[in-house]
Amino acid sequence: MKFLSYVLLLLSISFSAVGEESESAKVWLERLSSALNKLNFSTSFVVVKNNQAQPYHWFHGVDESGKELEILSLLNGPRRDILRKGNVVSYIEPELPPYSVTSQQISGPIPAILAGDISRLENIYDFISVGRSRVLGRPAQLIRIEAKNTHRYAYWLWLDQQSSMLLKLSIVTKQGQQLEQIQFTHLEITEKPSESVLQLNETELPVLVDIPEEYQQQALQWDVNWLPEGFTQINANRHKISLTKQPVEFMLLSDGLVDISIYVNGSQEKQRNADFVMDGATLVLNQVSDGIEVSIVGKIPFKTAKAIADAITIKPPQKP
Repeated sequence: MKFLSYVLLLLSISFSAVGEESESAKVWLERLSSALNKLNFSTSFVVVKNNQAQPYHWFHGVDESGKELEILSLLNGPRRDILRKGNVVSYIEPELPPYSVTSQQISGPIPAILAGDISRLENIYDFISVGRSRVLGRPAQLIRIEAKNTHRYAYWLWLDQQSSMLLKLSIVTKQGQQLEQIQFTHLEITEKPSESVLQLNETELPVLVDIPEEYQQQALQWDVNWLPEGFTQINANRHKISLTKQPVEFMLLSDGLVDISIYVNGSQEKQRNADFVMDGATLVLNQVSDGIEVSIVGKIPFKTAKAIADAITIKPPQKP
């Protein structure tokens, strides 16, 4: 009887520890979100994938009115800058005319949800507090965002113990293989916004592009009959591919952390088996079935992309 009581006590302690660990992991992620929104910081980081490194410089600040100001610059190759003033984000790239869109977040290598409401992910991911290590010369807390199924990768985050800022991020398979990594090489947190950020307030941004709601939610000529749990449609439209000028039907899906793009268009080929390439964690799968070409792009495993591609069916012609 005493032995049974002892076992029950151990189980109680174990389950209590798991609950506290899960809660503390979520608290750490909430602190990260607050840090990304409220701190004035200047950072440099590199995105490492396929044995190559892409360096970035990232400024963030909050002006006296409470408006967020942000600059993200790719440092190698042609100049690419993303600027944000409040809810206006501007993209400046060499091959496209500069333009601005209405958005509360920039589109860059670091998932935007980390600066948002992390509780949106709780139904499809587990938050796990693992332990401490040292990154960028600072004590860091390792938090793992683990998918509840095999259709997604895991995200491992190392957060600064003092400021809760991100210091390192890895995208990892279920088998523990690292596919992509973001490593911070410099972090400076200041009381006031940097001069570069304050100058952005005086900068005239490119013209705001007004994208009609009906353009982003067009009716497509196909359905996708299976998706991993948690993915919902964000955008659906028809447009032409810039390089080939070929018309394509496009759908963007998201689970809050991961985006999946689906492209469907006619093909001169009748059949072609699925082939794919990987750019770090990003997979691009392409196949042709019954004269219809399907491409899937996203940070997802091959089996997930293949299952989505196989689940696409063409709608029957509408009767006049």
